[in-house]
Amino acid sequence: MTGSSRLDRIQIVLVDTQDGANIGSVCRAMKTMGITRLVIVSEREYEENRVRTLALHASDVWENRVHFPTLREALKESSYTVAATRRRGKFRKHTFLSPLQLAEKIAHTEGTISIVFGRESDGLTDEEVAACAQVVSIPTSDEFPSLNLAQAVQIITYTLFEANLPHSTGLTPITQERVQKASDTAVDALNEIGYFKLDQEELWMRRFLRDVFMRASLSESEVQRLEKLFTKMVRIKIHKKENPDEQGSPIL
Repeated sequence: MTGSSRLDRIQIVLVDTQDGANIGSVCRAMKTMGITRLVIVSEREYEENRVRTLALHASDVWENRVHFPTLREALKESSYTVAATRRRGKFRKHTFLSPLQLAEKIAHTEGTISIVFGRESDGLTDEEVAACAQVVSIPTSDEFPSLNLAQAVQIITYTLFEANLPHSTGLTPITQERVQKASDTAVDALNEIGYFKLDQEELWMRRFLRDVFMRASLSESEVQRLEKLFTKMVRIKIHKKENPDEQGSPIL
């Protein structure tokens, strides 16, 4: 796979951008680094002239954009999803990648990769960050840490371009929709055996397993084996409940 075709797998997702001029600047930042797949998640109407004036010779990125009403729909076919944010908090991710670490991760990840950027005023919400499997954060000065939207996109896309995404693993990872189904299967199985005791424990486990499964870039055969592991636990419990005198009977 060439460097160009690897970059073709990356899409920049803008969530509820407030000013069309910033979208135009993002188009330029993307195209200079060989990334042209733009996704807009918003119900706003943007003034064409403001977008095109800042996009200049990268207007084709804007013209070929794809719109989605929700972030969940925008990410459904992605194999790896990353939220760009510098904010930390109780309800946000516990681990952060730098742009260089993200480039190294993507070098070993197949399928569509979505990098998600939030609003100019306050970035991504907790729920929007939760919708992604990973977080990338750009190191900045503590005295003035704020970057504008196009600057953030430029830094990350430059890092990806420079890294050149050197090789392919030959693995076809599952999509986010498939990951969600697998994590639901696992959590439903845990629920059946009475694993959850605390409020919200089931919700957090569902999100935790989904994020871990996606970061692992699992193949279909691998995720099927994981699903079988969880469903088999349920069958074992049912069998032992129905046959209390049996000990250690194999379940085939």
